[in-house]
Amino acid sequence: MNHQPFTAKARLLLALAVLLSGAREIVAAESAQAPAAASPAKLSLAVFDIDATPPIGTMMAYDPVTNKWDLGLRARGVVLLGAGDPIVLCAIDWIGIANEAHDAFCARLAVAAGTSPERVAVHTLHQHDAPDCDFSAEEILKKTQQQPRQFESSFQRQVLSQLEQAVQNAMRNPQPINYLGLGEARVEGVASNRRILGSDGKVRAVRYTSCQDAALRAEPEGTIDSMLSLVSFWNGDRPVAVLSYYATHPQSYYRTGIPNPDFPGVARFMRQLAVPAALHVHFNGAGGNIGAGKYNDGSHENRGILAERLAEGMRRAWESTKKEPLASEMVGWTVEKVALPPAKDLDERKLQDQLKEANPRFFAIGGPSRLAWLQRCRAGHHIDVTCLRLGRARIMHMPGELFVEYQLAAKAERRDLFVAMAAYGDYGPWYIGTAKAYDEGGYETTPPASNVGPGAETELLRAIHKLLQE
Repeated sequence: MNHQPFTAKARLLLALAVLLSGAREIVAAESAQAPAAASPAKLSLAVFDIDATPPIGTMMAYDPVTNKWDLGLRARGVVLLGAGDPIVLCAIDWIGIANEAHDAFCARLAVAAGTSPERVAVHTLHQHDAPDCDFSAEEILKKTQQQPRQFESSFQRQVLSQLEQAVQNAMRNPQPINYLGLGEARVEGVASNRRILGSDGKVRAVRYTSCQDAALRAEPEGTIDSMLSLVSFWNGDRPVAVLSYYATHPQSYYRTGIPNPDFPGVARFMRQLAVPAALHVHFNGAGGNIGAGKYNDGSHENRGILAERLAEGMRRAWESTKKEPLASEMVGWTVEKVALPPAKDLDERKLQDQLKEANPRFFAIGGPSRLAWLQRCRAGHHIDVTCLRLGRARIMHMPGELFVEYQLAAKAERRDLFVAMAAYGDYGPWYIGTAKAYDEGGYETTPPASNVGPGAETELLRAIHKLLQE
């Protein structure tokens, strides 16, 4: 690859990178310089980033906010312009955005960007010291004059308004894009499968995101996707945005009363310092049955250790990045609508009775959200599974707490392409296991953890196949 000389601005950015992260970043930046004959940019990218940290006293998914941490929660993303209607990709440091709330986020960001809701992908990272968001569940509780609890959405609606304004502001100053960067690296000592199978093929133990049982930690990693995928957008020799994808539950420890982005957020912050010219956006892959339990006994020091390991994978993916020209005709967006079958244990009459009785267990298991999901399924609701085409790259956008097997299936579908996946889109389904996982038992596929049945596999694999073959 031929290299252009650094501009004065590039030299200044590189000097800052040295101060922040050491000379290794210089090697990465130089290796990714643009070829001398760069084609005129037709595409452009707008970036947005806001604080999504709830104030003290606000209810999060599990506990009220009692204090603040050094790092707060972020809602950030990009708008890709110049390839048909704008395309919006957004990642938020919340536990989940479900049902009508997910519809609202897509619709409002679409208006802000001047596009259609089906060209908007909104995902969460699933941190647990963070807000929940389900406007449908909130409405169900308010209609029965009950306390909305974790579904009270005043703060969430405020963030949505701020996010909408941030996208509008970003659209006024997009940056030209003429190169795409693609890189991958293995992440060591972070992900492990949560489901430990016995000799009978059934789940004999669940190795949660933190695990104090030394014998369970000694078990093999199991089925995971150890690869971190990195997608970057460039204006000549300047990176504008870096998108990372890695599949695992993001918890080191939680229930602290302090909203924080946990170890993926810390890793993202470290990379933001290392490459400050670009906005860094991280997406959680299909990590529904994946966690750090093999490498995490719950010690608070492990948050930093896991963050360093993930950041190291991000760094190596950055250093392995190969740049290639990107033009409008190389960008595409396709949509496949899926109807996921509700779980057999979801009984609307029983859920309604528990709601009227204010049954404590109903609220403990997120009953209002489960009821909302069931009602939407019965009303014929479909979920958009989408695929972004960027040259030889394909980025899949999926719902729920998806099992890693779906991500591995997508990569196996097109081994000739660079395939990445973001899960935790519409959070209404909760866990989405493979068909056989529902027979294996275990927490994730035992009621009430999953709101869908084993038939979800057929629908999702059909969508993955169709989108990746187009």
